[in-house]
Amino acid sequence: MTKARTRWPRQRDAEDSLPPEGGTSHLATVQPTELETCLRACAAHSGKLVAGLDRRRTALAEALRNLLATHAGMEQTSSGASPIPLLRRTAKGGSGSALVLGDKLLDPLLAVGNKALDCGYEDELKLAVLITDTVLTQRKRSRAGWRLRARTLEAMGAETAAVEAYEQYLDLTDEDGFGVAAKTAGLRVGAERQGELLRKLERDCPEAAAFAGRSVTDSWAEGLELHARGDWNQARPRLIGALLTQDRAGAPVPEIQEALSQYLGLALEVSGAAGSGGSPRGNAGTGDLALLTDLVALYAEQRRSRMRGPIGDPTFGGVEWTTLGEFRNRIAGKTICLIANSQRVGTGSMGAEIDAYDLVVRFNSYKIDPSATGKRTDIHATIHKHGFNWDQKVHTRLVFGGTSGDWKYSLRNRLVPGAQQYLGDESLRWPLRDIGKVGADVWPAIPTSGFNMLWLLDYLDVSPQLDLIGFDFYESGAYRLPAAMKMPITSVHEYTSEKAWVMERAQSVTDMRIRLR
Repeated sequence: MTKARTRWPRQRDAEDSLPPEGGTSHLATVQPTELETCLRACAAHSGKLVAGLDRRRTALAEALRNLLATHAGMEQTSSGASPIPLLRRTAKGGSGSALVLGDKLLDPLLAVGNKALDCGYEDELKLAVLITDTVLTQRKRSRAGWRLRARTLEAMGAETAAVEAYEQYLDLTDEDGFGVAAKTAGLRVGAERQGELLRKLERDCPEAAAFAGRSVTDSWAEGLELHARGDWNQARPRLIGALLTQDRAGAPVPEIQEALSQYLGLALEVSGAAGSGGSPRGNAGTGDLALLTDLVALYAEQRRSRMRGPIGDPTFGGVEWTTLGEFRNRIAGKTICLIANSQRVGTGSMGAEIDAYDLVVRFNSYKIDPSATGKRTDIHATIHKHGFNWDQKVHTRLVFGGTSGDWKYSLRNRLVPGAQQYLGDESLRWPLRDIGKVGADVWPAIPTSGFNMLWLLDYLDVSPQLDLIGFDFYESGAYRLPAAMKMPITSVHEYTSEKAWVMERAQSVTDMRIRLR
């Protein structure tokens, strides 16, 4: 909760480009949008982006260029001798034609939507919504389309519409690798706690009803002015009335949260609560301080629930954190194999040999087929950004991530109680960079989970046998859980460099096994 500032909640008018959720049902439903319309909007947006210091918009500009170049190339192909046009035209109403979204254009279009969402600015969020309208007009069962739409609507503060989109995504997938169910539950709980907070304010201040239908801006400005003059009794109903008006008008959640935060900061200051920086006023009129404490607790709970979802077991089944030194001691003297998520493994027959190692290490969205992959997993090494296989029981789980805050957030949201005995602490969060001190000047690409794990085991150098099974660096294709097979093999990694590092240290190499010890 932030310290009170002289700031007014936004009074939204009908012509606002991102109006409140309650007044724009179009956000809750897909608006039929032709691909031509979307491509024109993307081209126009590309023309607005200029060179600057905002790396997010730079990434968006690159994604837009790739999309438009792909589209141009496909148009040329479709007018040539290609037997299967990548971009087709279909009759529309008996005259004219409309583009049909082909597979080759889908990924670049979704990439633009994701980069636009990353920007977080109003124009870019509008572009992301338009893209999801376009995708879902032609591909109503696109999981990636529904998830992008849900995340965009959530960023816009249109939570009810976001929950509907998240539910559409969940209906289309068997494995919730992105933690969408927990996210949806958290949004629902957050909305309930926010409503409970506002109802408490309304019951405790019946005078606020007189201001609940007035202009938010006017009521809030009058309330701040009266508070500045020391008349909290008159300020309070106006401020609460403005909050109630925002809520009933369906204002975006971030705006309501900001106004609630400011109101509670003012109320704490007037009450003289410890740490508020204020002293009690004779005409505070805030009622029992216990009530104010309850309101603050509700505010904190709704924020926390929206951020991480409900947590049934805060201790996560009594998981034990393990440090770099403790991890070293646990693997010392044991034979280890690392199993690639490759088709080479999935179509092989090394299951029994794999299970014969002392420790079996698997990565991210690994898939189990006992005869081909083996059935045991002792160490699960995964990037923090998705939650595939976090519910599978393992001895040790190492979660990798380059940014401490994001890594901690993912652990709070994704960790499953009882699914692991040991969990790597922050000393094991980003091995290549943090332990090896290998900077981007030496290794520019983002290291994969597999490479971080392999580098760590090589660095510790306590295993008499260290083998890589099926590591062909995706030359044979991916072998993952079905929900993860839709995910592209990301371009942020440099597999060629990782392969060169491995081969420089290999003691023997066969079609299926690379031995480093």
